[in-house]
Amino acid sequence: MFNIKNQILSILVFTSLMAFMSSCTGDLSTTPLDNDVQTSVSVYETQGDYEQVLAKLYAGLALTGQSGGSGAPDIQSDDEGFSNYMRQLFAAQVVSTDEVVVAWDNPNFQPYNFQSWSASNSFVFMMYSRVYYEIALANEFIRNAKGNNDPTIQTYNAEARFLRALSYWHALDLYGGGVPFVTENDGVGAYNPPSISSDSLFNYIENELLAIEDQLSAPGQGEYGRANRAAAWTLLTKLYLNAEVYIGEPHYTEAITYAKRVIDQGGYQLEDNYQDLFLADNHTANGIIFAVPSDGENMQSYGNTNYIIHASVGGNMSASNFGIDGPWAGNRVTPEFVNKFDLDNDSRAMFFTDGQTLDIEDPINFQHGYAVTKWQNITSNGEPGSRPAFVDTDFPMFRLADVYLMYAEAIERGGQGGDNSEALSLVNDIRERAYGDASGNITSSELDLEFLINERARELYWENHRRTDLIRFGMFTGSDYIWSWKGEQKDGTATDAIYNLYPIPSSDINANPNLTQNPGY
Repeated sequence: MFNIKNQILSILVFTSLMAFMSSCTGDLSTTPLDNDVQTSVSVYETQGDYEQVLAKLYAGLALTGQSGGSGAPDIQSDDEGFSNYMRQLFAAQVVSTDEVVVAWDNPNFQPYNFQSWSASNSFVFMMYSRVYYEIALANEFIRNAKGNNDPTIQTYNAEARFLRALSYWHALDLYGGGVPFVTENDGVGAYNPPSISSDSLFNYIENELLAIEDQLSAPGQGEYGRANRAAAWTLLTKLYLNAEVYIGEPHYTEAITYAKRVIDQGGYQLEDNYQDLFLADNHTANGIIFAVPSDGENMQSYGNTNYIIHASVGGNMSASNFGIDGPWAGNRVTPEFVNKFDLDNDSRAMFFTDGQTLDIEDPINFQHGYAVTKWQNITSNGEPGSRPAFVDTDFPMFRLADVYLMYAEAIERGGQGGDNSEALSLVNDIRERAYGDASGNITSSELDLEFLINERARELYWENHRRTDLIRFGMFTGSDYIWSWKGEQKDGTATDAIYNLYPIPSSDINANPNLTQNPGY
């Protein structure tokens, strides 16, 4: 991915970007990537310059700053490792659900176990800050690239617009309408950005993705780790599938349309071995549409998959068996989640049980709850990754099996243009991989919404989908679905619907009079 690891140190941040960030995120501060003040004229002189800044945009999902694991952070935080984009997304999307109870007695983490966070929670702030830092970087890139007629730079520009749309989708999904909105067309400098409604932000993301799809590389032809048309189609599918949540309007027919494009034109196929998707050489696995790369030698971070793998190991587990230097003893799963699996036959049921109890009596005891072995810094040949302290395993943000399941769900929800028999066949392809034969196949009468929410859990756990899925099914808050420690009770209890959205951080509410806090906070 354009030598991303070696080019990060040379990317420059601009004084205008600093002013924008301080205005849009309250007391958020950023650290320049170079001590010399540079202007956009000197930074964007050659195609290679654009390539380097684009590398920084992609790296913003995986890294936290300019000095590997820590030392020169992009944003201010108490612990740079916690501020990683993908680490905070995992907390927001996974730890808040039945897929994880975290053992660390951290005052910011435990509210994610219980669905009791507030607008002053520093993790809520860090996720929000990462989203808007990425948007600010993309805006500056797009502002400079849009007038350049070089076809290669225009492809880079489309990729930057995809990354901005991805972050704005995260803003919509996590924080709802009323978030700040700034594009390359707004002036630079310190000011209070206006808020945007859910409807308008939905339309903006949709229009951006539709505008760039033909400018991106064809599926299977671009470099690994870079966005192509299939990535844009997958994000459109996700946007449309959740439209009833976001804007109160169904867009299931559109979800079917774009899922079909991935399936029919994407050039992807299911990986034969499920776990190969989550190992140190998963860049060679089939079915990954868009990945966030990780490299133990050159892309060091205490977030992304380095966090996921280290935090999943503890108790009687051998760290070396996972290719890492030691356990962090953080995340394990609830009994309600384990019970969704056919433990004897479904190969996706990757749980470590030796010394672990199924029930979680104490949320801060790692050995209460089954551990997960799905993610490893070991290659498909059984060799350890390049470094035990920093893993090589990439994060598959979008993959083909997810698209199969979204296609089937959109049909079940009444979307037009799909084929029920094809949906059943695709779902059974996933299950045949899981079971090794047709013994786990389902019939057409069994393919319903209840089956699909559970199959999504079995196929996609710990991949940052669960919160969004549960909200779409009306199961995240309230009493329709209860799991251990939801609502801060061992057996779980109903939680308030306000937690379907995260609050806008109080620091930004206080700094920007154009913003209104989400209800209940």
